[in-house]
Amino acid sequence: MQKLNQKWDLDPIFPGGSGSPEFTAFLEQLESDISFFETAINVGSGTFASADTILFQKIVHTYEELLKRLDEASAFVECITAQNIKDETALIRSNRLKAIAAKFAACDALFEAQLRRITDKDWTVLTAGKAMDGVRFALQEKRDLSRKKLAPEQEQLISSLAVDGYHAWGSFYYTLVGKINIPFSHPEKGSERLSVGQANNLLDDPNRAVRKTAFTALEAAWSENAGLFAETLNRIAGFRLSAYEARGWFDFLEEPLDYNRMSRKTLDTMWKTIDEYKPALVKFLNRKAEMLGLKKLAWFDVDAPLSKESRRVSYEEAGDFVVSHFRAFNPRMADFADQALKNRWIEAEDRPGKRPGGFCTSFPISGQSRIFMTFSGTATNTSTIAHELGHAYHQSVMNGLPFLSQQYAMNVAETASTFSEMIVSDAAESAAGTRQEKIERLSGKLERCVALLMNIHARFLFETRFYQERKAGTVSVGRLNQLMVEAQKEAYLDSLDVYHPTFWASKLHFYITDWPFYNFPYTFGFLFSTGIYVRALKEGTAFAEKYDALLRDTGRMTTEQLAEKHLNVDLTAPDFWRSALDYCVRDVREFLELTE
Repeated sequence: MQKLNQKWDLDPIFPGGSGSPEFTAFLEQLESDISFFETAINVGSGTFASADTILFQKIVHTYEELLKRLDEASAFVECITAQNIKDETALIRSNRLKAIAAKFAACDALFEAQLRRITDKDWTVLTAGKAMDGVRFALQEKRDLSRKKLAPEQEQLISSLAVDGYHAWGSFYYTLVGKINIPFSHPEKGSERLSVGQANNLLDDPNRAVRKTAFTALEAAWSENAGLFAETLNRIAGFRLSAYEARGWFDFLEEPLDYNRMSRKTLDTMWKTIDEYKPALVKFLNRKAEMLGLKKLAWFDVDAPLSKESRRVSYEEAGDFVVSHFRAFNPRMADFADQALKNRWIEAEDRPGKRPGGFCTSFPISGQSRIFMTFSGTATNTSTIAHELGHAYHQSVMNGLPFLSQQYAMNVAETASTFSEMIVSDAAESAAGTRQEKIERLSGKLERCVALLMNIHARFLFETRFYQERKAGTVSVGRLNQLMVEAQKEAYLDSLDVYHPTFWASKLHFYITDWPFYNFPYTFGFLFSTGIYVRALKEGTAFAEKYDALLRDTGRMTTEQLAEKHLNVDLTAPDFWRSALDYCVRDVREFLELTE
């Protein structure tokens, strides 16, 4: 592959970065049009009747277009704030967009109230016909959810207060992280100061002394600022719980389950089935500890490479590997990935000042996506490229559908990404030239299983218990640390000897205000995609068309309906989950045999 630029290009979206005049004009027009839409809804605040079909379709279309433009702006703001967390102009843009989003949320509340008032008889007439085929599910879902909410003026008040309250605390988290500089003494490079993202990259260093030093330095940094992080987390949870109480929602999992279009029974079945298979993962962790000369792994050893000579790859090599193995499954995926790499859709440069972590965001008007990560040449980085390109491919498959039908839930959002990651990890295992290399590849796959079945479970256990305690008042730093370690010990079956007490402060997912409980969707997506992958292995290249069809439907049916239609399985029963987990356990058995 040709030499690739590791800095993304945002100019095709809005030229000029955070100071883009085009983006300024875009926001001004968007804000004006939202105000106009609010006036139109207020003027027509009566109940739609069956005779109002044309007006109803016009309102729906306007709402859909405004939502699309808001998503375009949100994606751009996410990019400019992530690429330089000290960019004050980007932060100003972010705050302004939050205010605009709050205005749209107020319109949304009015729109939902109108949907709620329509009689069932009139609703059937208004949503009938070919023109409504692409948005019927989304509108029905919005109508059903609106019946769980408060009166429009109360929902508007919640949205307005959220700008400088709820969402402001979420933004404050990024400000805190951006100010952290971690002093680090590298055995080869000497003393330096690292950003959080750069220090995190050292946690899978081949040298245990480097890993331990990085972990200790990070733990100290999170502990030093723990009071501020605890205050932030408590305020986010407090706002959310207050809104739930006002609406009469006494189960804090109700909203995340609604967002993910899945039932509590499906969630409980998934976790219960996972618990049956955890002892096999503990065998892997124990064997890995033996191979590293340890009695038990520490938190910072779980993702450690088994060889100190782990090969680093160039960005071009990683990209070429991903594209070539995507092509074996689906040429369309490969062509898409090649285009994304060559057209600079990926921000991969390893430099200070970037936000930690990775993400993929899509621009519905431009029809493009952008991927954010920090590339340092590890095998994990290659998997991240595949993972985020999976997200981008998912969106590309949905381009052209009505925008309301493109609003897929978090859990299925992780399906295409994890599926893509599996293609690459299996390919890496197959391409292993030696027994030792095969062991290392298998270890990498199993580390991902541990992350998604144990690490994510620890996050879920922590967050559910934290929210339960937060109902009674704020939770102290000491108690947050205690809850975190208890959750980690339970999730890992107490198989580690060092845990991560301040993980609650270090993991940005706990502070995301757009989506509550940003944890179990990852596990769902991993196992759902594993089950799909098992099916793909059986059916071969013929499955590619079925896969694309499944992805296209992710925004217009529930999770259970999606699985039943495309896979003919029942997600509330353990059978499907066991088929996916059996695939993970197969890798454990092979790893144990090879390392006997």
